[in-house]
Amino acid sequence: MTSISLGQAVPDFKISATADNTVQLSDYRGKNIVLYFYPKDSTPGCTQEGQDFKAHFAEFSALNCVIFGISRDSIRSHENFKCKQEFPFELLSDTDEQLCRLFDVIKMKNMYGKQVRGIERSTFLINAQGLLIHEWRKVKVKNHVSEVLEQLKQQSGANA
Repeated sequence: MTSISLGQAVPDFKISATADNTVQLSDYRGKNIVLYFYPKDSTPGCTQEGQDFKAHFAEFSALNCVIFGISRDSIRSHENFKCKQEFPFELLSDTDEQLCRLFDVIKMKNMYGKQVRGIERSTFLINAQGLLIHEWRKVKVKNHVSEVLEQLKQQSGANA
């Protein structure tokens, strides 16, 4: 599977999710989708990002939008993270890096002076027709969710 570019249809995929779910993209046709990739469950930045999406969950829902958080962590790790943080959205487990490759978010990063492969925090907005309409790469957590919500409002024609 090659990576996807803005304006392209996102290929259908099927992936394990929390709450014993399997998420298939085609099941969400007709809804806007936010896919946010984060490095690791229960780390400070990832927890804050999830909390920010949780705080604005009702606003995203009102704009016909579903949110999915994605990392390479296991379903078990995701379940613990979701339960502890009370996230109202599902977390997707990409242990085989299928979606990470599709969205080209695996990068070499410096961690404590060593080069490691990891997820570059990134968010993607897919419209109701299944097209990738916006992407944020090298995301800084502060104010990020507000930017995503603002972009969704613009795409939806809603007033900010």
